[in-house]
Amino acid sequence: MQDMNNSVTIIIPAYQEEKGIGPVLEQLQTVLAKMGKSYPIIVVDDGSTDRTAEIAKSFGVEVYHHEENRGYGAALKTGIRHTQSEYILIIDADGTYPPDELPRILEHLDMYDMVVGARDWVQPSRAFAKWVLRQLANFLAETKIPDLNSGLRLIRKSLVESFWHILPNGFSFTTTITLSALCNGYSVKYVPVRYLKREGKSKIMPVRNTWQFLMLIIRTVIYFNPLRVFLPVGMGMIVLGIIVGIYSKFFLGKLMDVSTITAITAGVEILMIGFLADLISKRSR
Repeated sequence: MQDMNNSVTIIIPAYQEEKGIGPVLEQLQTVLAKMGKSYPIIVVDDGSTDRTAEIAKSFGVEVYHHEENRGYGAALKTGIRHTQSEYILIIDADGTYPPDELPRILEHLDMYDMVVGARDWVQPSRAFAKWVLRQLANFLAETKIPDLNSGLRLIRKSLVESFWHILPNGFSFTTTITLSALCNGYSVKYVPVRYLKREGKSKIMPVRNTWQFLMLIIRTVIYFNPLRVFLPVGMGMIVLGIIVGIYSKFFLGKLMDVSTITAITAGVEILMIGFLADLISKRSR
């Protein structure tokens, strides 16, 4: 394990978090002092109109400011650009991730490419949607993902830089980096952490963001492992065509040849597209 204080930079994206940023920074500095560490802390104020930046500056940390709200991922990117550390540790500014969980994350420093704080609680109103998205991600990424978009994680900076060109500016930054790492064989460790009620109002819009996360999961996996998406869809269409043909022939007395041929042809075309996409994906990497 590395013991250099400059091996990690803590990045906190913040937007309208004047209620949460102070307690988070105070607890962070207390935890680091107990650990005997002095990791640099960067707060990126993402266009806040409240006292978020002012409060952050009072703690003597680096503060960068966006003139307008550009998004969670954009704030993280700004912070990452301003660090030379080998690892970055991200934590939310709303107080949902207790800073005293950091030692459990940091004890895996230099052992994995990414260490994710897997939350022990999810807001009931979002539980079902998150479960569905996680099951889809598990299937497409071919591995179990305890927490797809946790906002507490330690990441090797070189891992982020490898996928910089596809990392979005919104909340889906963490989902994208998780799937990118898993689909490309990077080592990922999940550490159970407590998750608390946030300070202030959530920026998440359930319906809109759930749909965006769904599309993002499918798009990211297609980017790295297209056959994982195209193969079941194509085979499903072929099987559907065969079932329609058999059912219409033996139960309706007349073969629905147009529907049967259309479904089978569509299935074959989807498979061909999938194989072509897989070839392009492998060659481009």
